Amino acid sequence: MPYPTRRLALLMVLVAPLWLLSGSTTGAIVAITATAALLVAAALDIVRAPVAGAIDVERELPDTIGLGESAEGEYVLRSNWPRPLRVRLHDRLPHAVSADDEHDGADGRSRHDEASATKTDVPPAPRRPAVLVPAGGLATAALPVTGRARGRVELGPVALRVEGALGLVDRVLRPEPGGARELAVAPSVAGIRRYRLLALQRRLRDVGVRQLRRRGQGTSFASLRDYAVGDDPRHVDWKATARRGKTIVREFTVEQGQSVILAVDAGRMMTQLAADGQSRFEHALTAALMLADVAQNSGDHVGLLVFDDEVRVWLPSAKGVTALSRLREALVSVQPTMVEPDYAGAFRTLATRHRKRALVVIFTDVVDERASQALLAHTARGAARHLPLVVAMHNDALTAAALPLSHSTPDALYAAAAAEELVGAREAALQRMRRSGVNVVDVSPTQMAAAVVNRYLELKGRQAL
Repeated sequence: MPYPTRRLALLMVLVAPLWLLSGSTTGAIVAITATAALLVAAALDIVRAPVAGAIDVERELPDTIGLGESAEGEYVLRSNWPRPLRVRLHDRLPHAVSADDEHDGADGRSRHDEASATKTDVPPAPRRPAVLVPAGGLATAALPVTGRARGRVELGPVALRVEGALGLVDRVLRPEPGGARELAVAPSVAGIRRYRLLALQRRLRDVGVRQLRRRGQGTSFASLRDYAVGDDPRHVDWKATARRGKTIVREFTVEQGQSVILAVDAGRMMTQLAADGQSRFEHALTAALMLADVAQNSGDHVGLLVFDDEVRVWLPSAKGVTALSRLREALVSVQPTMVEPDYAGAFRTLATRHRKRALVVIFTDVVDERASQALLAHTARGAARHLPLVVAMHNDALTAAALPLSHSTPDALYAAAAAEELVGAREAALQRMRRSGVNVVDVSPTQMAAAVVNRYLELKGRQAL
């Protein structure tokens, strides 16, 4: 469909004053001639405008991007037209993968502009530059995307506004884009990449992770120390002994594969937002993936259980480099719900599908002893077969509210007293778990990843499993 351009509108404005002279025969002839010439030029622009199929569009994007991460894709424009074409590309990307919070499209259109475009069926003036597509050739246009909400999303339609040869009339083409049609937004692995980099640089303490080694009879070298009575003579390091002038022995780490089951609560309390604006569920997924990466690099099997009032995801424990990608793929579409978690159902699934003893890491929220009775009962009972580790995310705002300021009003003091009571009840519930033999990590969601990795390394170092 053809649309007039600003150039045509400007020329019409320039021609319009000529009609003020139409009172005379000469003036009328001049006005009519100028207007007719402009209309003929516009008609020629319409006739020479490209038709449907003149340009093919293909979208090139990665299959998956991480939540909060950005990726650079591109549109490939392939011309089937005998002359060069100047094209402005418009798309309607969903907000879940938009490149800007203020816009829904990669061309920078605001939501208001998009609404206007829907009403008039004319793409608004884009902010991205025009692309010159050579005759029968190729050209590319940038397609930046940022993952803003987990899930699989369809990428939406594409429109091309093609300038006419004279620049008086544009034609809008709506080709069906080839290539990528949907994009998966998965939990971010940026923290995992940073962890691996810091591990290579031996700077894990920068993110609060301690490197623990378990010493004993193993095959991986751990450190050197002075000889003690009872040490195996085969472990004497003779080069170090000669260099130091005293007997030095080698210590080794004990390598023992084990199973780690990541159990993530997707119930009502996990929908609450943490201090950084992300939900507790998202923080739990990030910490779970980081722990999975550490565990599989340690030679352990890793499995996944996501549940609310029913089991939403179950992945049997697996070992190797594919374990992390399987977990990440399984977590793409799962979302927390406004229902109470069924701990009994989750533990029944675990009992029937994984009979081998495992470290079960439960990412959840503990409110108070009464509300967490099911969790208390099943973690205590499960300790007979498995090694449970409850990662309880505390509410930073509630903790802060329990500490009133000296100049607080009476209402603020009452609110602080209520918050303190909730904090005390929650601590009592956690203490009861600890007395039942359950390992507990009570941590802020924003600091959870390092705390969970540290506790895992500690339990592995103590050979607790």
